[in-house]
Amino acid sequence: MELEIIKSDKNSLEFYLEGERHTFPNLLKSRLLEDKAVEFVSYVLDHPTSTKARFIVKTAGKTPKKAIEDAAKKIEEDVGEFEKLAKKALK
Repeated sequence: MELEIIKSDKNSLEFYLEGERHTFPNLLKSRLLEDKAVEFVSYVLDHPTSTKARFIVKTAGKTPKKAIEDAAKKIEEDVGEFEKLAKKALK
């Protein structure tokens, strides 16, 4: 997975997330939408066979970079919790 910045300013960020189709982009989008500082987030695949999701994130009250970092941390916490539950259930 690679991240390529297309456009960035104080309250908006546009970037490509390469190597992903819908699974991770949809998860990232849902976590970003939980953040009250995120005013808008969307992603699109420019072609049906593309593995390059183009994201747009707009915020107020924090930078888009900080919103993405916070969302990534939440995802990491969720994965850790799932790992613990899976290990316990699969003993």
